[in-house]
Amino acid sequence: MKKFAALITLVTIIISLHAQLTNSVNYKAYFENKTMRVDYFHSGTATEEHFALDRIVNDGPWSGSMTQLTDNLDLGLYFLEIKDRETDQTIYSRGFASIFGEWQTTEEAGEIWGTYHESVRFPWPLKPVKLMISKRDSSNLFAKIWETEIDPASHIVIPAENMKKYNVLSVLENGAATNKVDVVILGDGYTADQMKKYHDDAERLTKSLFEVEPFKSHKNDFNVRAVDTPSEVSGVNKPHPGVFKRTPLSVSYGAFDSERYALAFDNRTIRDVAATVPYDFMFILINEQTYGGGGIYQLYSTVVVDNKFSDYIFVHEFGHHFAALADEYYTSDVSYQPAEIKVEPWEPNITALLDKENLKWKNLVAKSTPVPTPWEKEKHDKYSFEIQKERRELRAKNVPETEMEALFEREKKELTVLLDNMEYSGKVGAFEGGGYMQYGLYRPYADCIMFTRNKQQFCPVCRDVVSKVIEQYIK
Repeated sequence: MKKFAALITLVTIIISLHAQLTNSVNYKAYFENKTMRVDYFHSGTATEEHFALDRIVNDGPWSGSMTQLTDNLDLGLYFLEIKDRETDQTIYSRGFASIFGEWQTTEEAGEIWGTYHESVRFPWPLKPVKLMISKRDSSNLFAKIWETEIDPASHIVIPAENMKKYNVLSVLENGAATNKVDVVILGDGYTADQMKKYHDDAERLTKSLFEVEPFKSHKNDFNVRAVDTPSEVSGVNKPHPGVFKRTPLSVSYGAFDSERYALAFDNRTIRDVAATVPYDFMFILINEQTYGGGGIYQLYSTVVVDNKFSDYIFVHEFGHHFAALADEYYTSDVSYQPAEIKVEPWEPNITALLDKENLKWKNLVAKSTPVPTPWEKEKHDKYSFEIQKERRELRAKNVPETEMEALFEREKKELTVLLDNMEYSGKVGAFEGGGYMQYGLYRPYADCIMFTRNKQQFCPVCRDVVSKVIEQYIK
């Protein structure tokens, strides 16, 4: 029996090694050391979408891994594949999400058409390739929705480098871009006289990220650089309270009619500025105090810098952008239309628990922990919904931000006591409530930075996902 088990183990190892060898791509056989950026327009409604090529440009030296070229993480709403045209072999792939993909879930998308400018980036191919974008279907499996051919020798491809240069601050340097995770920080709403403040904010918030695991243990695997884009005005656009401004990166609160959701829609400008340095991930600092931010997987994260909870927002939003982590809260107002739960969500930190025997994080659940996992949900929900009511009333009165911060502090104090003193506090399980859904979706931990502002830390499940993403860039 032991010999049979050993044989099975050996066969499993051989199959695994064969898969790794089969999926490996020789970088030098297919690519040169440049980054190809394909800009396109993504248009449609809640039920359809279309793509139109804008331009293809040289985005600078390649900063990603030269060995981890194909993506096996199964993250993101969309999936990019670059295929060799002659052999149809996938030579590069990455999952990603987009503003358009989020917009499709809003009420507005059911009434009008929308268009968003987007980009995908990959190593510069030596020969003609096929670019294919797939999207998750009703079964959460990727299905092709757009394909186009690219010949790097074509006259429509622009190999010239972007000659516009910006001042760069090196926040953290640990080695060559191709075996490090490279983060670029941009700032919006900072005047020329506020560049020192911008640099201080970049260094302060970067420090806060590397105080949180698993970033803390992997600090030496990161490079962080900040690029200056001085603005004519201080602060950014805030349409809900009637504060209107135009800034270099076009950051604005009020995305999808959510007063706290801050996004930037001038994708071409943002990409051109970011390409001043090698980058894999992007953070945009907002020179404001009003609570807000945003994060989209493989696009960027945004964070307000002068709020009492800026450190929390910085790490929370980076969880979205870096590791495709879902929001685990569900009592706050959001712009998205809740969908009927028919399949298991693709996000790694929420589950519909349709098959509890195969819970996606079951390897982290102790045998003594029941699934679903009991917790003080009724008490939490009653208190949290009351807080959200107060929050809406304060925003309607346009009170000073300090009053909103005081409300959040009171909420934090109350919920920390509740969530830290339950039978299964500190244990991985399946706690009902998550992904904007009060019922029907479950999160892995009673409390996590993706659920509340209580703690500046990720739960074990989120840490595990973040670590896997890091590994994709440092080997």
